[in-house]
Amino acid sequence: MASENFNPATEETKDKDRFASFKLVYKPSLAKQAAKWCSIIFMVLILSLLLPWTQNIDGKGELTTLNPQDRPQTVHSIIAGRIDKWLVREGQFLNKGDTIAIISEVKDKFFDPELLVRIDEQIKSKEGALQSTKDKASALRNQINALEDGLKFSLGKAKNKVQQSILKLQSDSIDYIAAKTDYEIAKQRVDRQETLYKKGLISLTDIESRRLKVQESSAKLLSSENKFLNAKNDLKNTQIELNSIEAEYLDKISKAESDLSSTLGYYYDTEGTISKMNNEYASMQIRSAYYTIVAPQSGYVVKTLKSGIGETIKDGEEIVSIMPENPSLAVSIYVRPADVPLLEKGRKVRIQFDGWPALVFSGWPGASFGTFGGVISVIDYVDTKGKYRVLVVPDPNDEAWPKQVRIGSGTFGWVMLKTVSVGYELWRNLNAFPPDFLDEIESSKPIKSKDKGKDEKEE
Repeated sequence: MASENFNPATEETKDKDRFASFKLVYKPSLAKQAAKWCSIIFMVLILSLLLPWTQNIDGKGELTTLNPQDRPQTVHSIIAGRIDKWLVREGQFLNKGDTIAIISEVKDKFFDPELLVRIDEQIKSKEGALQSTKDKASALRNQINALEDGLKFSLGKAKNKVQQSILKLQSDSIDYIAAKTDYEIAKQRVDRQETLYKKGLISLTDIESRRLKVQESSAKLLSSENKFLNAKNDLKNTQIELNSIEAEYLDKISKAESDLSSTLGYYYDTEGTISKMNNEYASMQIRSAYYTIVAPQSGYVVKTLKSGIGETIKDGEEIVSIMPENPSLAVSIYVRPADVPLLEKGRKVRIQFDGWPALVFSGWPGASFGTFGGVISVIDYVDTKGKYRVLVVPDPNDEAWPKQVRIGSGTFGWVMLKTVSVGYELWRNLNAFPPDFLDEIESSKPIKSKDKGKDEKEE
């Protein structure tokens, strides 16, 4: 009976409970479990090296705008003045053309409130003087034309008179020659008659009649000679008169032309003065419009750079800063010069905004949470303090950027490159090799973050 009730297992258990040394000895099953778990972990690590990994280039930056007109700007006062009234406060929204402040003059040259009226009166007075000068110039031109016509008429008259004197001189010259010929003939006849009278061939009566004929021829010759000489003198007088008429008229015309030149000089000087006064009048009109400082575009008042009433400002001085409405947002990230050759326009970028909750896996953008998509739009050609700036605009095929972020807030970006295995990426980093260069942008579908998929599911 005793042998039948004996159980070795029960006895062994009693021995273990009786002796504490058995409790200090490890069971062989614990070592087997540890080896099993180490093998599993090792296999997982080996398999994880085969997982895909998206190479990327990271860089810090800030939120800015793509277009220059969308960036924060300061509004300047075009003219110097004194602030009379403020019509805005900080944080207020302004439409384009809304009044920001009203200023008044500080230069004594523009103190007269009727300055525009005074300048307009001066312009009208000068225009009247200009019209009078213009009329005078017209009268002088008419006078010159009349003198030129008188010169032509007088010269023609004098030339005709000279021509008549020439013809008369020719006629008197012929008469003088004829009278002289008659006298010579009469004298020769008398000489022959004297010879015949001495010989007694003719009577005294005949010789006396011949002598009388000689006397008549002599008187006629003298008269013809006097007429000839008078005709000569008349010709000289008419020629002198012709020259004097031309000189007299030329003197009058020259004087009239001199007066005309002086008048035209005054006319052009008056014209220049009027043009200058018109310029001054237009400048004053434009200046009066600058007494009201208006918003150049719609936006929000960020900060007033001047304060108080009665404070003077210089021309071109800043008075308020404005943030334009609905700017074209862009993110500027700065990358190392060694990474620039790997970048190109149109490449995808994942962006994390400061203050926006996010869970980021740079190599697995699809598993990231709280990041937003972007596309490279601009790559600077020169460096900025040793790094190159890259402007990234929102990806139209990805989730819209949050409206809560403000210009100037910090960002962190990852430019997506080639997809490789985790093992290859570890090997590349251990050897300090650069990321793989892609000749063309991969035409893959845009990567959507998990939060976007979650939102779509909720909708």
